[in-house]
Amino acid sequence: MEDKGVAFEEAVKELELIVDKLEKGELTLDESIGYFQKGIELSRYCSKKLDDVEKKITILIEDEKGVIREEPFKVEKPVESPNGF
Repeated sequence: MEDKGVAFEEAVKELELIVDKLEKGELTLDESIGYFQKGIELSRYCSKKLDDVEKKITILIEDEKGVIREEPFKVEKPVESPNGF
């Protein structure tokens, strides 16, 4: 999914709607596959947006001598399952 001015929040809302539809189990197989594919696309888009923001975040660290320095913010990523979820 390209960034076509879609806000992160809008993408998350759309993803939530897709999940709700899929969880109800009332869709045809073709509809389910289409929504699933769109959900994966939105999920990847949101993940990329979060990664981009994470790269911009920095933290200030004070060492034992009281010197404050700026370092990149590091978050350990959760272990993904083999199928990418």
